[in-house]
Amino acid sequence: MTMNIRIDRYGAIELSGMEFHSFHGCLEEERRDGNTFVVDFLGNMDVLKAARTDDLNNTVDYSKVYRTVAKEMEKPSNLLENVAARIADAIDHEFPEFFFVKVRVSKKNPPVGGPCSWSRVTVTRGSRFLSIGDPHSF
Repeated sequence: MTMNIRIDRYGAIELSGMEFHSFHGCLEEERRDGNTFVVDFLGNMDVLKAARTDDLNNTVDYSKVYRTVAKEMEKPSNLLENVAARIADAIDHEFPEFFFVKVRVSKKNPPVGGPCSWSRVTVTRGSRFLSIGDPHSF
């Protein structure tokens, strides 16, 4: 059965709310006790073939993206900037299908000397002009 539907060639793949207990931070207690971190990912790629064929071989396996993020989250870093950049670089290297990548790393209750729910860093790879998807998603 052939479906005759219109599909735009480019789309966004997102993984939101990936939660990890990791040991990032500059303070001794952050490195010792760890904290809750949440990673959000957006990647833009050509989705036409996957949309038409419904075949996992024609897209990026989301579980492999998750494993790439998890592997980078296991490596302690002082700065969220370093963590986010390493994740973006690893995804960019492992998945050349993405022409734009956006990664946000959030640390719950950062030690800033007062009430603060999250500290966050967002990095991108690729051209912002080619970005597809909700620009406010994160």
